[in-house]
Amino acid sequence: MTEQLELYDATIIGGGPAGMYTAFYSGMRDLKTKLIEAKTELGGRMLIYPEKMIWDVGGVTPILCENLIAQLEQQAKTFDPTIVLGQQITEMERLEDGTFMLTAATGERHHTRTIILAIGYGILTMQKLEIEGADRYEVTNLHYTVQELEVFRGKRVLISGGGNSAVDWANELEPIASQVMVVHRRDQFGGHEKNVVKMMESSVDVRTLYAVNQLHSNNGDTIEEVTISNVETGETERFEVDAVIVNHGLRCDYGPLAEWGLEMKDDVAVVDGKLATNIPGVFAAGDFVTYDSKVRLIAGAFTDGALALNSAKLYLDPEAPKVAYVSSHNIRFKEKNKQLGLDDDDYRAGR
Repeated sequence: MTEQLELYDATIIGGGPAGMYTAFYSGMRDLKTKLIEAKTELGGRMLIYPEKMIWDVGGVTPILCENLIAQLEQQAKTFDPTIVLGQQITEMERLEDGTFMLTAATGERHHTRTIILAIGYGILTMQKLEIEGADRYEVTNLHYTVQELEVFRGKRVLISGGGNSAVDWANELEPIASQVMVVHRRDQFGGHEKNVVKMMESSVDVRTLYAVNQLHSNNGDTIEEVTISNVETGETERFEVDAVIVNHGLRCDYGPLAEWGLEMKDDVAVVDGKLATNIPGVFAAGDFVTYDSKVRLIAGAFTDGALALNSAKLYLDPEAPKVAYVSSHNIRFKEKNKQLGLDDDDYRAGR
């Protein structure tokens, strides 16, 4: 079976921002690359909020998340990696020659010399609102993500949660909805400071130390009123609403990967400064990893991917350069520059 499978230098598991950028960077290092994603499309966690505006990627002006996904996918395909969708990798086996055999839940097998784990928090599921009968409103006006902002134009919206997404949604909806209320059971928000300040200084009605207590409906199909309660005093208030958005975080599930023998801490993989795991030949990047100077931004995921891939390259060839040549001097871009209508003199001149 092994002889019949194509052998790849690097196989990246996970198609979020870390995985896609790692696939691009792997091409810069001239490695035969495969990217495997469990879902049927690339994007990872970013698929949850396609209309969210992304501000914090270096050199990229504010961009809709769905557009950033499209650009990352285009970049990932620069050097024609093999991309496999709809396969969740469940088994890893080290063969006698030191290479790895990966097996998907579908039974498909993948042969590789190194592995880069860019799986984020694994298979993510939304933390549901823990109120009996809440699920029946999910087809009408109870939302766990915001796919289209226009759906909420002119409406009274209550957001339950205090993380980045809850704060971002509040800021995005404030000029669109007729009223926005944010209910958070703690007195501090977990979002980026600048965004929290923006929300607090806007017309958003912020209620800290409160939680959604009851959902009310006269017709049984849509939520018409919500009761919130103070988590310390028990005091309750009731409000009319047109829509409820819940952002109580995500549950992560790594499935069988949790049994691979990786060193884990707080549900993420422990790596060293070279993004190497405790399993030789297996590296990791993005939200899946932790180390002392970890930066949990999309931009940080790009750096993780480059570091992990460089380590994989040196694992395969200890005499190789430690990093890829930058694109302005990397021979792999020479032909691509010509395809863009730029010769070397134009490129050096910045034309």
